Amino acid sequence: MRIVVISHVTLDGVMQGPGRADEDTRGGFALGGWAAERDGDEAVGRAWGRRLAASSGYLLGRRTYQEVLGHWNTQDSPFRDALNDAPKYVASNTLAEPLPWPNSTLLSGDVPAAVAELRRTPGDDLHIMGSGALVQSLSPLGLIDEYLLCVHPLVLGAGRRLFADGFGPVAFGLADATPTDSGVIIATYRPLGDHA
Repeated sequence: MRIVVISHVTLDGVMQGPGRADEDTRGGFALGGWAAERDGDEAVGRAWGRRLAASSGYLLGRRTYQEVLGHWNTQDSPFRDALNDAPKYVASNTLAEPLPWPNSTLLSGDVPAAVAELRRTPGDDLHIMGSGALVQSLSPLGLIDEYLLCVHPLVLGAGRRLFADGFGPVAFGLADATPTDSGVIIATYRPLGDHA
């Protein structure tokens, strides 16, 4: 299966706290909820829906696993059941089994080796949402096959970025790009190799 990152990002690459003001305030980040203005963008919803409908599950870091499932399990939403029913692979060297949410498998120790083994498993794409530290640890090893980025037309100037300082260089090929009425660009990128 392929490992695919699905993320909202700003023009300056910030991925921290897109959904809610209190979603991720690490480092004093006070700009959370920046994607909420475009929540009703039907093209973004369709793009995410198509991808997640053909999914073998999720690959998540510890913080995203706890935050996403903790939030959605308090909401009256069909997204809650979909998350609970889907297989979840959780990369963490601090969590212990049993994990709190159904269908969760802990990947600990040599996480990149465990992810490489998952990639050799037949199936649909395995999706990473959030989990910036996990993405940054896997990408330089060639373990991310594709990025579906919803690029929002704003610059925050602060916050955790998808590609932090020291990342790369890596060249990407553009597989698809769709502008939306809200100004978001839905772009699919694939790494071309180790260095630009």
